[in-house]
Parts: sequence; C-alpha cells; structure tokens
Amino acid sequence: EVQLVESGGGLVQAGGSLRLSCAASGFTFDDYAIGWFRQVPGKEREGISCFSSSDGSTYYANSVKGRFTISTDNANTVDLQMNDLKPEDTAVYYCAARSPWTHGSTWYCDIATTSPNGYWGQGTQVTVSS
Repeated sequence: EVQLVESGGGLVQAGGSLRLSCAASGFTFDDYAIGWFRQVPGKEREGISCFSSSDGSTYYANSVKGRFTISTDNANTVDLQMNDLKPEDTAVYYCAARSPWTHGSTWYCDIATTSPNGYWGQGTQVTVSS
C-alpha cells in the first residue's frame, strides 16, 4: 500500500521558519513527480511547489517563490523548507506524488488537484500568527 505521511507542521510567528517532511512508502518510483499543496477553508487546494524527476525541474508558486525550498531524495522523502512565513501561509499542507510522470513540475502542480491519479498524504496544519 502506498502511503505518504507529512510531519513538521505547527504554530509559528510571522517571519519564522518551519520545515515540512513527507515520508513515502510502499512504492519505488522511476519517473515521478512529487510536491506540496495547501488548502484553506473555503478555497481550492493549490500547488505551491513541485519537482519532476523526468526533467529535473522545480516549480514554485509566485506566493512562495524566494521563501520556500523543496528538496527530495529520489521520492522516498520530500521536504519543504519554509522561511519568512506570513499569516497568509496559514493552511493545511499536503504532500502528493504521481508515477509514472514524464512531464515537467509546473504541469504536475497544475493538474494534481483535479486528477484522479496519484497519491496524497493526510495533511499537516501550519498556522502563522501575526
């Protein structure tokens, strides 16, 4: 059984940092995409950072570019380092993955939330106080 388990969420003051981790088990990926998504109540889930092993590309949403960094070790784990956090970063953060994936990271971040394929974690809450 494929499982993605997120950890590292919590409460932090504005300007602070958190590091989210996603541990993947139950599969071995060749060509894959993996990424982080977030959702606030009443809004659609959005892709904020994704990686594609097919072309080695990394995508960041404009809202987190320059503040967040994604890193992965062959899909077994994917981390999201979040710096200079803002109250608007408050959300439930989800890890997701899909394999096979032979396209770039931007495409994966765009379609993952509406595609029936792929795997999702249960989410971890991040709260940034002002």
